[in-house]
Amino acid sequence: MKKAIFPALRRAVIVAACLLPLLSCNKTTDNTNSTETTADTEEEQALEPLTSENAEAKLRAYADKNQDSLAVITTRHGSIKVRLFKDTPLHRANFVRLTKAGFYNQGEFYRVVKGFAVQGGDSDEREMKQGAYKVPQELNPKHVHVRGALAMARYGDDRNPEKESSSHNFYIVTGESVTKEQLLAYEQKHGIDYTPAQEAAYLKYGGEPGLDMEYTVFGEVVEGMDVVEQIEREPVDGSDWPRQIVPHTIKIVKE
Repeated sequence: MKKAIFPALRRAVIVAACLLPLLSCNKTTDNTNSTETTADTEEEQALEPLTSENAEAKLRAYADKNQDSLAVITTRHGSIKVRLFKDTPLHRANFVRLTKAGFYNQGEFYRVVKGFAVQGGDSDEREMKQGAYKVPQELNPKHVHVRGALAMARYGDDRNPEKESSSHNFYIVTGESVTKEQLLAYEQKHGIDYTPAQEAAYLKYGGEPGLDMEYTVFGEVVEGMDVVEQIEREPVDGSDWPRQIVPHTIKIVKE
């Protein structure tokens, strides 16, 4: 059994150094219409593993030459379309790069915390290696953990004071309802000032403001939150692993 090397998602905190067993899974095929994909066979090359020394430079260079910002995550429940923010260029480049190489086609949603988030990107079955690196944080007060936010997992501050992101583990926020009083408390705790639009979004849709400015949000769901909800309803064991695996494939699509 594989051991999870990145933190498990919990309410208001992502626990560091979680070492719980992850159920193995089989690969799945992507049902996304191939005419919509921008990645062709020439782009889907072997993935060059990155290191802690060269990751930032390589990702910046990739971001400069590649402007893709729309992806479709396909599961047995259906598809989720996500938009990647261009003002988080390192995270966007990292996600696009791994996707185009086929890395995420060997992954799954392996942790589900109802009323909080679903986490994916890892798998027992992966054969492709991305290298040992982390993505420098791109915390941006414009991007908050409202329902539907796409963000990267990371180790906790005790071993990761720079708040650098995982190289590949991502999560989609489901969250719960939020009150204005709670938002005011999080503003004081994190030293942020929610815009009227952010406050309205939290009050209407809910989310997880306790994670704001702690984990990098680099995208959002634009279609398919109903699919995320179905994943969220998956029965889980005592470690929040789905009892029936939820493999995913990911493709970059045209705007």
